[in-house]
Amino acid sequence: MNFLRGVMGGQSAGPQPSGAETVQKLCDRVASSTLLDDRRDAVRALKALSKKYRLEVGSQAMEHLVNVLQTDRSDSEIIGYALDTLCNLISNDVEEEEPDESEEENAQKTNSDDLAGQFAEIYIKQQENLTLLLSLLEEFDFHVRWPAVKLLTALLKNQGPQVQQIILVSPMGVSRMMDLLADSREVIRNDGLLLLQQLTKANAAIQKIVAFENAFERLLDIITEEGMSDGGIVVEDCLLLLLNLMRNNSSNQNFFKEGSYIQRMKPWFEVAEDNSGWSAQKVTNLHLMLQLVRVLVSPVNPPGATSNCQKSAFQCGLLQQLCTILMATGVPADILTETINTVSEVIRGSQVNQDYFASVNAPSNPPRPAIVVLLMSMVNERQPFVLRCAVLYCFQCFLYKNQKGQAEIVATLLPATIDANSISAGQLLCGGLFSTDSLSNWCAAVALAHALQDNSIQKEQLLRVQLATSLGNPPVSLLQQCTNILSQGSKVQTRVGLLMLLSTWMTNCPIAVTHFLHNQTNVPFLTAQISENLGEEEQLVQGLCALLLGICIYYNENSLENYTKEKLKQLIEKRIGKEIFIEKLAYISKHELYSRAGQKPQPSYSSPEQMLFDHEFTKLVKELEVLITKAVQKSSEDEKKEEEVKKSLEQHDSIVSQYKELIREQDMQLNELKKQVAALTNQNEQSQTTITQQTSQIQQLRDQYNLLKVQGKPLDSQHHIHNEAAQINGIQPKADAEEIGRLREEIEELKKQHDVLEGQLAEKESVIDKLRTNQTTGNTGEGCLDIAGEQTTELHKPVAIAEAASGDNDSASALMKISQLESRLSALDDENQKLKDQVKLLTEEQRTLNQQLASTTSTVAILETDKRKLQQEVTESKKEQDDLLVLLADQDQKIFGFKNKLKELGEPVEDEDDLESADQEDDDDDYEPS
Repeated sequence: MNFLRGVMGGQSAGPQPSGAETVQKLCDRVASSTLLDDRRDAVRALKALSKKYRLEVGSQAMEHLVNVLQTDRSDSEIIGYALDTLCNLISNDVEEEEPDESEEENAQKTNSDDLAGQFAEIYIKQQENLTLLLSLLEEFDFHVRWPAVKLLTALLKNQGPQVQQIILVSPMGVSRMMDLLADSREVIRNDGLLLLQQLTKANAAIQKIVAFENAFERLLDIITEEGMSDGGIVVEDCLLLLLNLMRNNSSNQNFFKEGSYIQRMKPWFEVAEDNSGWSAQKVTNLHLMLQLVRVLVSPVNPPGATSNCQKSAFQCGLLQQLCTILMATGVPADILTETINTVSEVIRGSQVNQDYFASVNAPSNPPRPAIVVLLMSMVNERQPFVLRCAVLYCFQCFLYKNQKGQAEIVATLLPATIDANSISAGQLLCGGLFSTDSLSNWCAAVALAHALQDNSIQKEQLLRVQLATSLGNPPVSLLQQCTNILSQGSKVQTRVGLLMLLSTWMTNCPIAVTHFLHNQTNVPFLTAQISENLGEEEQLVQGLCALLLGICIYYNENSLENYTKEKLKQLIEKRIGKEIFIEKLAYISKHELYSRAGQKPQPSYSSPEQMLFDHEFTKLVKELEVLITKAVQKSSEDEKKEEEVKKSLEQHDSIVSQYKELIREQDMQLNELKKQVAALTNQNEQSQTTITQQTSQIQQLRDQYNLLKVQGKPLDSQHHIHNEAAQINGIQPKADAEEIGRLREEIEELKKQHDVLEGQLAEKESVIDKLRTNQTTGNTGEGCLDIAGEQTTELHKPVAIAEAASGDNDSASALMKISQLESRLSALDDENQKLKDQVKLLTEEQRTLNQQLASTTSTVAILETDKRKLQQEVTESKKEQDDLLVLLADQDQKIFGFKNKLKELGEPVEDEDDLESADQEDDDDDYEPS
């Protein structure tokens, strides 16, 4: 400090040193002093001089200050002084010595801003300087971290894009800044918010990095801690940072939605019943919160992202909360206006949200629909202009792609649904359409036009509306009343609104064109308006009249003899001239307000006089201008040729469509036949497999049967084999002729054996009868013996030999032999019965095999016949398809020739592939060429 006193000096003896000399001495002190205290005092002195002698300090001391940041990192005090000095040099916030500024002082301030930019550019020229500053953000010391945050913010303000690029490639650069939000010292956290605001401006890459550093979670936590909408400036800074992160950044919007952060926004809009005493900060906070909701559901976002956010807003109750604010009392006008705009974009194009909005009622007695209450504000000329614009935008968004809502609005105008005891939306629109306020006329006309947008049914329904103009006079149609007001020469804004309504109404609605032309005064009025030479203000009206007359030509069905297409074109050529007509038509798109209206759906005008065009109407003009110009320029011969070509094309199209339908049907039949062939093939394969299996099983059983027969097994085993054969299921096997012949031979042998056995049995029975007769008549033993011996000889040789050797036995021995014979006879009876059973089983088996053979043969014959038929049908289908393809190629060649003729005539030819892309893709997927 003694050195500073010596330099600045209090002695008046010698000449006082200049500021540049003083700064030079201090810089030398910083560079050459070996003591840390001396360097610290010198840097402190430079800090004190940095505001008054900014140019001198910046030009001489910046390099030394950077060296201090690099070499004296251990001393937080000198680092803090150096950072403060640099911040004073680069910051634009220069203290003003006097409250009133002269022109010279203003010039000095401008020069000061230029100096800040130059010093910031010098500082970041060396990328290491910014990297050093980012590393200082990690210091927890307040005297280091806070000035580092301020210096980085100043650099971003002056050299934003360059600093952003350096930070983007710096490792952990964004993460270090995000750590500032977690600092317990509020001043650092708050300045960290300001730093992140500057960092995220117009840089989508940094915005994504900040968002994925958990910024949404931290910012929403801070907003909740600070009291949400009742919070202070910190809440405002958080909301501004959120807007920076999500505006024009679909990736961050999707991340915000997927993170379920929309649900956390609902408590922001919970307002108390007593809405009086809104502070300016609360109004600002709530305004930013509404803007944040609009960013998520903006019409310029990708359609899928907007619809997802709209769905989430309804599911979490955010839309319901906004509608509560909409119908609440005591809400400031600017908040109410922004809330209406926000609700508009939340419901725009979302059927569920639009249906909910239609069900909202205002807390009045009796309750009225919110739509009616809003329309009452729109047609009330005492309401603020921005509020009326917001209500119109809300009504337009309610009807956007909402045919159900359009039908409900038009229904309130029809005689059968009018309720005299209540005010409806249709009554309010008619009242505004015919009021004395031109802005109400324009808003009502545009609102009614949106009820007819792309809805031909409601255009025809609106033709039924009848209006009672005065007592005693018959009612007139709404269409006629609009033309009556036009002819009365009202204000330009009123006539523009009515012409836009009539143009929208009659576009693509030939019935409305016929009704309009039926009034004999309408066409002369339009031609008179177009042909007059009026001022610039009337040129727009002339252009719209030309547009309306062109619609009458293009959508004319020639149902009125006096106003056919040809006669109207002749009228234009005689009364106006084709070139003048087309020139007047072009006035619309050349108007300065036309391009402004076409930029975005929301009507945004600084004054009521500028409200002349509607966004949807500008899109309609772009479509109609080309069509009307070509329709007017065409001659009758060209039209006849075009009609002939169109008819020919329609015929060809119908023929092609018929062939396509025929090919589609044949494809279906072919697919069904292919399925049937595949099913029959599978069935045939299964049958062949089953037959093979059963044939092998039968062969095995036959082998077993033959083996048992050779071995002489009892017939019980053979019966068991037959039972096994009887258990075979499925399609009957196909036996060949040789096997059947063998079976028949075996059956014949069995029959012969059966006959032999029956003969033997009869002989045995006769012998038994003789023996029994002799026994009962008391014959002698010798006679019995002789008879027995004779029969035994015939029956069994061993028995006969034994009886011959025995000689003369007594009667007891004869009786014993008779009993043996009886037992043998019973055994023979049993064996005979078994043989009969075996014969029966073999007979049944033969019959079964014959049936199986006949059934299998017939099945195979049927399958072969079906196969031949299917092959023949497939061949015929292929031949028919080849013929159809040849016909289609001829038709395509003819169509191509007709399209070339149309192009030569200057007619627009739409590509059939574009018109029927979805149908053609389905046909290509279904069609399988053979």
